[in-house]
Amino acid sequence: QVLLVESGGGLVQAGGSLRLSCAASGRTVSSGVMGWFRQAAGKERVFVAAVTWTLGRTYYTDSLKGRFTISRDNTKNMVYLQMNSLKPEDTAVYYCAAAPYSGTWPPRTYEFNNWGQGTQVTVSS
Repeated sequence: QVLLVESGGGLVQAGGSLRLSCAASGRTVSSGVMGWFRQAAGKERVFVAAVTWTLGRTYYTDSLKGRFTISRDNTKNMVYLQMNSLKPEDTAVYYCAAAPYSGTWPPRTYEFNNWGQGTQVTVSS
């Protein structure tokens, strides 16, 4: 069982930055993969980024690479998503998720089996 709690969302102007945090507890900590996803109103949930607990290996969706940075701090059981140069189309509920390490990289979306409650990010024009 894994408990994930996101924080750091809010309202920001276009071009601004936010850092989301995910506090993780349970068997996933220091093992497996952590990821960030987002779901805009009326749209499907999509993958944003992933990081491994052990080595900190990262993977990003091509459309966001360069603006978003995922990281983890094992000593604090925390995962972060630094979001820069935000655009109105980044507006969404952002979810933290956990997956076991399957031995393949990057992880597949269906491998993520634990989810946080989400945090709202709203980017104004």
